[in-house]
Amino acid sequence: MKAIVYEKYGLPDVLERKEIDKPVVAEDEVLVRIRASSVNPVDWYGMIGLYIARMGGGLRKPKDTRLGVDFAGVVEAVGGNVKQFRPGDEVYGGRSGAFAEYISIHEQRGIAPKPANLTFEQAAAVPVAALTALQGLRDHGQLQPGQKVLINGASGGVGTFAVQIARAFGAEVTGVCSTGNVDLVRSLGADHVIDYTREDFTRSGRRYDLFLDIAGSRSWSECKRVLNPRAIFVIVGGPKANRWIGPLSHVIKLRLAALRASQKVVFFIANLNKEDLVVMQELLEAGKVTPVIDKRYELSELPEAMRYLGEGHARGKVVITVENQGKQDLP
Repeated sequence: MKAIVYEKYGLPDVLERKEIDKPVVAEDEVLVRIRASSVNPVDWYGMIGLYIARMGGGLRKPKDTRLGVDFAGVVEAVGGNVKQFRPGDEVYGGRSGAFAEYISIHEQRGIAPKPANLTFEQAAAVPVAALTALQGLRDHGQLQPGQKVLINGASGGVGTFAVQIARAFGAEVTGVCSTGNVDLVRSLGADHVIDYTREDFTRSGRRYDLFLDIAGSRSWSECKRVLNPRAIFVIVGGPKANRWIGPLSHVIKLRLAALRASQKVVFFIANLNKEDLVVMQELLEAGKVTPVIDKRYELSELPEAMRYLGEGHARGKVVITVENQGKQDLP
């Protein structure tokens, strides 16, 4: 099968399309013929070999040469012990090595029925970004109906899902983005939209119960000005500048600065699990959440897609249509 591999760390030029062995499905696994995938910051950090990640993934070169997590496709085969899926089922989920024509995954892990109203490209845009938004708001932010939520970085992959999920949970949502994305964020249901190029949201005079910080663009001393005394500040991302630990340098600075604060500061990494994929399936099928797709590329164009992601200006998600598996037009 065709797959994107990388045998050394570096910029997108290290990515190569090669023929590799098709996965052999185990007794408790599902073999998925991938129709689409999408790119995420985690793919970028894996590709460049963020130094803190090399401790588990290979110091000099990657131990696992495949990239990609998000996938949507069709079940081609199942192991003898699989009960929940059968060949022909349309599914979506998350599993390392998804920039390829096939993937195998345990039936109890990050795989669920594809939302019936979505194309494969739309479904592939969901897993990592949507579950990050869902878990950041619901689990770590303890979001309650009627609360005021600020989303800094509302027009990106996680942000576009976060705006919609927060609204679906009954929150009053304020999104922060650049001028060109104001209309997009408003169309997603944000009650208020702040253009950070024209207004300093940390001096707006408003106060929030939950701050979901995706952009990682401001210091703790600035952010705390807009937080209620018992607010929760959830860190999702940060600047890519630090080659050693990436956004973790921003996380550490915020956590240390907030040690004596009355507000709770949380950082987490999303857990790709079946249960939350089903939650998202229900929200998507109910029309409460719709994936926002910026650009689409073929599998062979993945280096170009990664370069675009690395620029940091994507509106919503960047999807990958896997070659020779058929195409669908986005609505």
